[in-house]
Amino acid sequence: MTGLDELAALWRQARRVVVLTGAGLSTASGIPDFRSPGGRWERYRPVPLPEFLADEDARERYWRYKGETWQLIGTALPNAGHRALTDLAVAGRLHLLVTQNVDGLHERSGFPCERLVTIHGTDSEVECMACHRRAERAVAQEAWEAGTAVPRCPCGGPWKPATISFGQVLVEADLARALRETAASDLFVAAGTSLVVGPVNEMFPIAARAGARTAILTASETPYDAAADVKLDEPVEMVLPALRERVLGP
Repeated sequence: MTGLDELAALWRQARRVVVLTGAGLSTASGIPDFRSPGGRWERYRPVPLPEFLADEDARERYWRYKGETWQLIGTALPNAGHRALTDLAVAGRLHLLVTQNVDGLHERSGFPCERLVTIHGTDSEVECMACHRRAERAVAQEAWEAGTAVPRCPCGGPWKPATISFGQVLVEADLARALRETAASDLFVAAGTSLVVGPVNEMFPIAARAGARTAILTASETPYDAAADVKLDEPVEMVLPALRERVLGP
């Protein structure tokens, strides 16, 4: 039995499957990841939230990066991996998906919103850092593309894409739900993630301690490879559709 067949068998037997996705899932949609060689972090120094709040130059640097990347992200389309996960969820074979991605591709693929946790927020909306009003990304993006270095809310506060920045805490309810559902799962699958970003990477050991079977689908090495029941290195956008066919049938 191949690793793919073994994972498909585990998936068919499982009652509660929890999946964690990362940037590696979206590279086939043309969105570069953060941590691989040539990834975004080799060309960009992240702006922590306290720096964004305190310094106009930092806000301009942040928006220069975010404005440019949204021009790519905003036109990207879900790939076969996103669509496979959506099919599994719609068929009742995926209990909860937690994504580290902020690109909105799971939402655009039609993934059921009640089964999705966007643990690091979303680039599809902006939030005012003064009054905390939210708006569609286009409200701020259009101003930036028209030459406004730091788009601002009508109240005067700076808009910021509604993602979790360095120095910004996760939404407590989202994290609690992700960890709680992981502890209650009987199959945990990490797809396209290096499993090095905390605290969400704790999902793997939580699942393993609770007795769930575990799988890692990524070409890169992770800290948990040796502990996983299944590790598949093939492109995740190919593995997930193959799994869908084996789990749901033709």
